[in-house]
Amino acid sequence: MSKTFRPSNRESSILSKIESSKEHARKQAIQNVKASIEQLSNAIAMKLIENNIIETTNKNGLEEQINKCLEKLSNSDEFDIDYQIAPVRNIVPNPHIVSIYVTSFVIEILINHKDIIDIFGSDEDIYHCINQQVIKFLP
Repeated sequence: MSKTFRPSNRESSILSKIESSKEHARKQAIQNVKASIEQLSNAIAMKLIENNIIETTNKNGLEEQINKCLEKLSNSDEFDIDYQIAPVRNIVPNPHIVSIYVTSFVIEILINHKDIIDIFGSDEDIYHCINQQVIKFLP
């Protein structure tokens, strides 16, 4: 007969605290995006071009698209965010919510933009490039 797992009150409270702290960090990161949208979109666009991940005809157009993506993220509800990141949520074990959202935007939507010639690299490469910039602006 298999053993039934019944967490004690102490274990339940610890698990609850861990889950609520993760949720709080996620909400805090999304709220902090509003304060640094311009700087963050510029940094991400520049790094994607410098690392030869995105080839574009218009750097300002790329920055503008990432800016719109970040604005959409800051105004979206949890369902919309989860829906957007669903195809790429397993790229890395503990993804930063902003990085994974922008990565999903680049892979799913930006690739079809008129100013984008091509996108190079794996999904992980794109995520890591974006995440390097995100963690500079959002802890």
